[in-house]
Amino acid sequence: MINLESLRGRLIVSCQAYPGEPMRDPHTMSQVAQSAVIGGAAAVRVQGLADIEQTREAVEVPVIGLWKDGHDGVFITPTLRHALACAKAGAHVVALDGTRRHRPDALTLQQTIDGLRAESDALVMADCGSLDDALAAVAAGADLIGTTLAGYTGEREKTVGPDLELLEQLSAADLGRPIIAEGRISTPDQARQAMQAGAFAVVVGTAITHPASITGWFVNAVEAP
Repeated sequence: MINLESLRGRLIVSCQAYPGEPMRDPHTMSQVAQSAVIGGAAAVRVQGLADIEQTREAVEVPVIGLWKDGHDGVFITPTLRHALACAKAGAHVVALDGTRRHRPDALTLQQTIDGLRAESDALVMADCGSLDDALAAVAAGADLIGTTLAGYTGEREKTVGPDLELLEQLSAADLGRPIIAEGRISTPDQARQAMQAGAFAVVVGTAITHPASITGWFVNAVEAP
């Protein structure tokens, strides 16, 4: 089991490629993860069983693993079966949908976490969308609380940049769990703001590991009238 204190005040890099992209390859993603670690990442977050397996072999930092299945509703490690598979693939931390929404296998979040603990020593990161989600996830036994789904579940407006208000709410609630800021963090300044708002650690993905999006940002700036 990893020492969560090793992540305090640190950067976690999400290494994911979208379906159909040239970089959507487990070996490529493991190389991206290695590069992130060279740059100072304290942990990496990867999607897909093969990506988890290869990244676990390629880096010595904690691997946060998830399995996206679908595109709408609950699709981030949506069932106990998905969670167990991520743990078996080698994830130190299994990231899963931590909202209060109905899960595809009809299990509650607590039943999912209990089922995972019964067969694995992996920690659980609950990807939440609101303060109420976070409170429920803590009660269900989650080890880390992420703001990953803020603005995507209908409970909160999607902010430009990270949802700093939610981070402040979570910090003030004294959840007794590390709060991981994730979602729409595109600049070092935004990452710093997330830490100042109470985050334990910050996850950055697209702005570091998604060349198509980064290229698009520069194209838009260069070609602007």
